[in-house]
Amino acid sequence: MTIHSQTDVATAMQSLGQSRLAALSAPFLAQVHPFAAMNADAQALMCRHLEHVFYSAGAEIMGPDNGPAAALILIEQGSVRRRPLNEEPETVLETGAHFPLAPLLAQQPADAIYQALEDCYGYRLSAAHFHAVLAASPELAHDCARTLASQLSEARQSLQTLSARRSGEQRTLHSPLTELGARDPLAVQPDTPLRAALEQMSARHVGSVAVVDGERRPIGIFTRHDVLDRVVLGDPIEERTLGDVMSIKPHTLSEHATAYDAVLAMAAHGIRHILVVDADGRLTGVVSERDLVALQRSSPWQIRQAIEAARDIAGLQRAAADVRRLARAMLGQGIGSAQMTRFVSALNDALTRRVLDINLEQHDLFDVDWCWLAFGSEGRDEQTFATDQDNGIIFVCNDFTDRDQLKLRLLEFATAVNGDLDRCGFPLCQGQIMASNPAWCLTIEEWEAQFSTWVQSPEPTALLNATIFFDFRPIHGKLDLAGRLRRHLLNLTTSTPLFLRAMAHNALDVEPPLATFRDFRTDLEPGHPGKIDLKKYGARLFVDAARIFALATGVGSTNTAQRLKQAAARLNSRADEVEAAVEAFDFIQMLRLRHQPEEGAAPHGNANLMAPDSLNELDRRILKEAFKQAKKLQLRLKLDYQTG
Repeated sequence: MTIHSQTDVATAMQSLGQSRLAALSAPFLAQVHPFAAMNADAQALMCRHLEHVFYSAGAEIMGPDNGPAAALILIEQGSVRRRPLNEEPETVLETGAHFPLAPLLAQQPADAIYQALEDCYGYRLSAAHFHAVLAASPELAHDCARTLASQLSEARQSLQTLSARRSGEQRTLHSPLTELGARDPLAVQPDTPLRAALEQMSARHVGSVAVVDGERRPIGIFTRHDVLDRVVLGDPIEERTLGDVMSIKPHTLSEHATAYDAVLAMAAHGIRHILVVDADGRLTGVVSERDLVALQRSSPWQIRQAIEAARDIAGLQRAAADVRRLARAMLGQGIGSAQMTRFVSALNDALTRRVLDINLEQHDLFDVDWCWLAFGSEGRDEQTFATDQDNGIIFVCNDFTDRDQLKLRLLEFATAVNGDLDRCGFPLCQGQIMASNPAWCLTIEEWEAQFSTWVQSPEPTALLNATIFFDFRPIHGKLDLAGRLRRHLLNLTTSTPLFLRAMAHNALDVEPPLATFRDFRTDLEPGHPGKIDLKKYGARLFVDAARIFALATGVGSTNTAQRLKQAAARLNSRADEVEAAVEAFDFIQMLRLRHQPEEGAAPHGNANLMAPDSLNELDRRILKEAFKQAKKLQLRLKLDYQTG
């Protein structure tokens, strides 16, 4: 037993045997959270390895200059002052408190200076014994994960609040739908005469009427836009009811949804009205795109309509610029990265489909079954502002079809599309991962054979290709071709543990840039001292781990957050641990999004380089915690696949 005291009291304690100390510490642990919740075996293990300690008033117990945190300290009597090195306020820890949990979990130096305010008695548990107790106690592991997840979530919310304040907007896209639009919307039943409905719309000065059933549940919607298409050009108005001309299956959102959710729905579906419903599905309001215009300078519906109406690439170039402007305005209002990247992807998908449609007018493919695939970040719905093209084509070649001629037609089409996407702000891929490359314009059978080769022979090039091509998503064409390829891939990976082990080994080659004595390592990028590549050493770590978990468990999603959540249930992972990882990934993505517009990097420059010293203290603290979550994911990979 180690004694950390020179006083008579501490000297007397040397005579205590370990069993006696365990007996003394057990009642104390039974009253201290979270150790009181541990199972009996874990409590006994902890008591066997506790050391009694004493610190005289004014003594420094630990600090960031002492190397990685060597032990967990529990205060039994007395008080300790915690002095953070950043702008956080000082705090006082008293009886029952313990420190420093997060640094100990990540094997990093203490995050503050801890000093005894008065004579303190307590217990010390070495780092090695702490991790042994952690492994023996699911209860303690659960509490630690929840604590870290809570820190990340609270810090991210604080950051978003600060961003929203800086934007100068009184009402942001976080506003609940109950604060927007009509709260007493015009609603009628489907047998209402059309003339009566139009008269009510005119009298109320509204552009839409909700059609509801007898329990006020929406079944349709009729807008002024429908008047031209379905009334003026249709049958005489006197002979029609609203049920004849309404749009069925209207898009609805819960009252708990936000303005952002409405923005995304309008952008994704090309609509301009959202019906708001309560928990029972009953109509409570209507939000129009006009209601959202006040929250941002551009309307997502207008951008989507501009995309759909564009007759040439010049029109799509303007729409693409509008997408980026609107996304940056939303980012300034504190929108999270997961929502932001989905928003960007939804409008970019619409733009890509329109580029494809425009080019289909010049290329005869009406007799071909084909599908345009997105790979990489676009395939994961995680596009940021700085992104190039990663795409390919999958097609069907019948026995009677000349394959070479068919492929030539598709390559000519793809070359035109890749060029037009480049003109719209999506640079050509320097690695030639594009549909215009013959290597990535393949029949369904060729794609299946290619995937089989990579999985069955996981050499370095195959593993690199897997990190790009296995994150595929259909954009346009015969979408069921992508579904067949996905099923083929998952059948391969779930039955080939050797491939997954190779993927895990490859993923662990890059570690989070956490330094031993300082916050971060900033010497990893040659030619860029003082900077961190947030993609290579941050986002990639989460993406790689999520991909492996998904391929191992048969999860079909490609989005990183969805993969982590869906695979977690099949891997028996704790929900709070997964949420902590998702929060960490979300924050790193947010930093990338915030940094890229400010950096203004050239298309082929590295817009992911960021100097940690340029961050404020809050951002630095959250980034450090986010990297710790990446380290925990990598530890899970190492344990699951016995690498290292």
